[in-house]
Amino acid sequence: ERYKARLVAKGYTQSFRVDYQETFAPVAKLNTVRVLLSLAANQDWPLLQFDVKNAFLHGDLMEEVYMDPPPGIPKYSNIPLVCKLKKALYGLKQSPRAWFGRFTKSMKFFGYTQSNSDHTLFLKHNQGKITALIIYVDDMIVTGNDPDEILSLQRHLASEFDMKQLGDLKYFLGIEVARSKHGIFLSQRKYVLDLLAETRMLGCKPIDTPIEQNHKNFHCVDATSADRGRYQRLVGKLIYLSHTRPDIAYAVNVVSQFMHDPKKPHMDVVERILRYLKSAPGKGLLFSNHGHLKVEGYTDADWAGSVNDRRSTAGYFTFVGGNLVTWRSKKQQVVARSSAEAEFRGMTVGICELLWIKSLLKDIGYEQKDAMKLYCDNKSAIEIANNPVQHDRTKHVEIDRHFIKEKIEDGIIVFPFVKSEQQL
Repeated sequence: ERYKARLVAKGYTQSFRVDYQETFAPVAKLNTVRVLLSLAANQDWPLLQFDVKNAFLHGDLMEEVYMDPPPGIPKYSNIPLVCKLKKALYGLKQSPRAWFGRFTKSMKFFGYTQSNSDHTLFLKHNQGKITALIIYVDDMIVTGNDPDEILSLQRHLASEFDMKQLGDLKYFLGIEVARSKHGIFLSQRKYVLDLLAETRMLGCKPIDTPIEQNHKNFHCVDATSADRGRYQRLVGKLIYLSHTRPDIAYAVNVVSQFMHDPKKPHMDVVERILRYLKSAPGKGLLFSNHGHLKVEGYTDADWAGSVNDRRSTAGYFTFVGGNLVTWRSKKQQVVARSSAEAEFRGMTVGICELLWIKSLLKDIGYEQKDAMKLYCDNKSAIEIANNPVQHDRTKHVEIDRHFIKEKIEDGIIVFPFVKSEQQL
């Protein structure tokens, strides 16, 4: 639109068609990556990594895009012209979509299908064997149990794009990957050490927990304000670190609630998390071979845990093949009037995650035949889920109740009881 106005100002009368479309980058879900790693560990699949050189230059533009002539070209210095792009360039908003569209077209032409659960995952089934490719902008992970197809895929990609074969997966998006007879280990040790060095906390005294139990960090309205820019940068780095550190997920959830107006007590909690990371910078996730591909989950909630607005925080974590693959801690959007309601709403979120994993595994070729188990430590919530007659106690959570009831009747979910002290 800016270039159109400029052309009109310079005397051009031609009408221009302007298209507005949603754009996105081909960014894989790290949850999907962890599910694939669990499958690879349980099925002993290889893990290979590919890289595309100058990925965005491979994109084909579908819209008319104009730009000023590049500076330093005397031929165009005094002529009121603009250039019409024929190919995508780095820095162009349409480049990620153009590149991913070209890549998707190439993969489908070679016989791969795009997963409905994650559009960056491409799958090919061949006589009972499976090959999977997941892409994050220009980095690709390839795994599966069909070595011939993997070689064919590598040759196909090399013929289409300027590719680089990086060998076995060892480093992906700042995550270190190590494989041994014990399984596949993910960590962000270098990321943690760099973060501690950046904050000058390499020499700090370590601490055993990332946040105080029964903390009261919400009541600090009159406290001194903290540097908002620094606070937001640190919390953003901790959010990314939580992709391999579920032990800090709750603490990061707490501090991320004050990004708009951080106070000194909030910054103190951030520094406490950093001190906790100093105690074990190499902690991470281990994906081992447990001999099965069952899907299980755990859910819990603290009733009215926030002393500021009395909302509850619910969380879940799920396992595929005995390996931890997804987790989340999030404050609920409404105030729960009982502990059973808080747990019940938390169960709903956990079910949604299990359904997504079930759909993803079905796309890959490992459909779950048995009911998935979602463990809960609240007997009242379990009874409400299994007994749809308790209208007086459940009418204020009617939508969640019908959603859970439907999944139970379909045999998709069961709710075993687990004592609170037995939660992992």
